[in-house]
Amino acid sequence: MTRSHTVIDSPYGPLTLVATDGTLSALYMSEQRHRPPQESFGEVDAPDAAPFDGVIHQLDEYFAGERTEFDVPLRLNGTPFQRGVWEQLLAIPYGETRSYGQLADALGKSGASRAVGLANGKNPVSIIVPCHRVIGSTGGLTGYGGGLDRKQRLLAFEGAAGSTGAAGAARVGAGTAASGPATLF
Repeated sequence: MTRSHTVIDSPYGPLTLVATDGTLSALYMSEQRHRPPQESFGEVDAPDAAPFDGVIHQLDEYFAGERTEFDVPLRLNGTPFQRGVWEQLLAIPYGETRSYGQLADALGKSGASRAVGLANGKNPVSIIVPCHRVIGSTGGLTGYGGGLDRKQRLLAFEGAAGSTGAAGAARVGAGTAASGPATLF
């Protein structure tokens, strides 16, 4: 298993992208909760090296408001339950939010909203696997590994209901640059 990483600037601070065997396996914000130690990220690589070049291009489009969905291969390491939660996160459209309870229901695990929250918090690929789109059952912002300020800013950027604490989920954003959802393997 070969790991490498690069660090890029973003409107939300520095982002560390990690690849495992040439596939994106992590995207961490600075001061992110559950962020592994820097030495576990492998050698430093240039931003224009694969797979970082394609990921960075899509992130640039996202931050410019030109992309609403990512289509990069992902290599995510987690339990079957965590991977199920992360797959549900990928299904939340840009500009929409879901509650932890709604995700638990979608997994067929009614009443497991707390477990969904824990799995959500362990998501290793922030922004691309949009854990920021999950809110509390009353519509309020609850925990986010990158900090509640970043969560609120990301939701507001996407025009999502919940960005100001409003309940409900409404599709308010659409784009044309996406060619398909990110895929887990």
